[in-house]
Amino acid sequence: MQINLKSWAIGGLFMLAVSASAHSAPKTVLVLGDSLSAEYGLARGNGWVALLEQKLKQEKIDAKVVNASISGETTSGGRARLPALLGQHKPDVVVIELGANDGLRGQPVRAAEANLRAMIEQSQKNSARVLLIGMRMPPNYGRDYTERFFGMYKNLAGQYKSPLVPFMLEGVADKPKLFQADRLHPNAEAHPIILANIWPQFAPMVKAR
Repeated sequence: MQINLKSWAIGGLFMLAVSASAHSAPKTVLVLGDSLSAEYGLARGNGWVALLEQKLKQEKIDAKVVNASISGETTSGGRARLPALLGQHKPDVVVIELGANDGLRGQPVRAAEANLRAMIEQSQKNSARVLLIGMRMPPNYGRDYTERFFGMYKNLAGQYKSPLVPFMLEGVADKPKLFQADRLHPNAEAHPIILANIWPQFAPMVKAR
């Protein structure tokens, strides 16, 4: 059998080029959140998602961030919007930061969990990895509710083998000086701390090939 060395070489170079292109293609990150991710009450560019974009550039990680967060968003709203966002942006990573508004309204944990489960499944079916960002409710909602709400995120992360940030406001929630006048939304000083809570779980996902 004769081998055409020229054709073999050209074919090999082509495969290498395709492989390199696949590995170097920028990743798309979709952030689906509420006011905590939508820069509520902040000057543009001071929220943790904007800081994440800056961090990616500093780390020389080729990734595009699409912030689809809306103030007041609930898990049901995120669930309704997600299919169109997946179709439009085809993200590699989906960051789900939802549930706080469900909890503050005292909505059933079971309903919020079902919505989050549906969003995780939708994302994974579209070949996206999911980072789940957890939240805690204030103690005045009662021990049973607050524990079930907090545990919801851990249960889902374990079931779907998704990385989890247990509490995005760790190191912030107990410091009144880090909140805006409404005492609900973190101020600009708090958002680098929020990013520091999220980055260790997020970075391996966006760096993975």
